[in-house]
Amino acid sequence: MNVLYIDIDSLRRDHLGCYGYHRDTSPNIDQLAAEGIRFDNVYVSDVPCHPSRTALWSGRHGFRTGVVNHGGLACEPFREGRERAWAGTFYEEGWLKQLRDLGLYTATFSSFGERHGCWHWYAGFNEVHNCGKGGMETADEIIPQAIDWLKRNGERGFFLHVNIWDPHTPYRTPSEWGNPFADAPIAGWITDDVMRKSWNGFGPIPRRSRPDFRAITGMRTISSANRPRFPISRRQRPGSTVTMRVCAMPTTISAISSQRSKNWGFTTRRSSSSGPITAKIWAS
Repeated sequence: MNVLYIDIDSLRRDHLGCYGYHRDTSPNIDQLAAEGIRFDNVYVSDVPCHPSRTALWSGRHGFRTGVVNHGGLACEPFREGRERAWAGTFYEEGWLKQLRDLGLYTATFSSFGERHGCWHWYAGFNEVHNCGKGGMETADEIIPQAIDWLKRNGERGFFLHVNIWDPHTPYRTPSEWGNPFADAPIAGWITDDVMRKSWNGFGPIPRRSRPDFRAITGMRTISSANRPRFPISRRQRPGSTVTMRVCAMPTTISAISSQRSKNWGFTTRRSSSSGPITAKIWAS
């Protein structure tokens, strides 16, 4: 058995023909989908890409591995301590180890581990080909290397991971390629009204139309009676002031407070409808 895993970073399915996109952007992927199985109901357990790939490769959620973010402490795996397996849990219990146990030779063409400093992600690969530009490689640079590898290793059972970054990184297609979609119409749902609402709001949904939008004006006090949570770090102590620049606050504030006191709360003040919110935290 051979497995070729094409990993295209930040590619949205609604811009693929096999998922109904009206432009012919993906003829080769569409052919693969037509000859194979296309999934319509797939969700990731962790986002964005550093936690997501860590979860997929390890077979564990981020709250099990410790990797839930791109940077800071939240992107580092938990220390395993004295119970750590000889080669580490990422290898011993990971996806690639299971594939190797089935007799597959594992290889990757990807600079993902270097780009995010997540060296644990490489655990289990027999071969690692770092394409050398920290995720700024184009498909034109990566695909020839992968094809050459396939020609040399096609007779053995393999799992080959090929990581392509083009949809994620700045648009760098050579100008001589032109615009193959210059005469193709835009999607029907993109109307003048939709564009106007986007320009006047926050992305495709105007913020005042969002069901979780709540404008904040004047002084708002939240006590410990309903045990709110506020996103503050361990360095911020009772009585300190933090400033957050936001345009709206969701109906439910959900984050873990660092305060250990049983009685605590905070007040927020906004100087104008679009100005920053200043929060004063207190505890006793």
